[in-house]
Amino acid sequence: MTEDVMTIRQMCDEYGVTPRTLRFYESKELLSPIRQGNRRLFTRRDRARLKLILRGKRFGFSLEEIRQLLDLYDMGDQQQTQFRRTYEIAKERLVDMERQRDELIEAIEDLKEQLEWGRKMIESFDSGPATDTAKD
Repeated sequence: MTEDVMTIRQMCDEYGVTPRTLRFYESKELLSPIRQGNRRLFTRRDRARLKLILRGKRFGFSLEEIRQLLDLYDMGDQQQTQFRRTYEIAKERLVDMERQRDELIEAIEDLKEQLEWGRKMIESFDSGPATDTAKD
């Protein structure tokens, strides 16, 4: 075998994934390692695909979106369709991420206000008149 291949362990070490993750991606037809009995040998193509899968996951793409984008590689149009479709999905994802960020910023500000109100309430308990409600 002249092609540079990696074992499942080498892939895990190189990309910070688990064997289970690699087998899962294989079952979803995202990766197609060479099988030698129970051994899996990952080619340069598998490694490139794994990098794209991990990047897509980081950006919030679904596995189905990633699979469809990876499948466009083989269309024979020098990846023009793949690049265009990836660009469209990435733009949509950016809009979603920015909306989520804005909602999170708003929630953080609201929580800070509530915490400040709570701090003031606690301080008023500590500085107010002591009341003893216990009866002997």
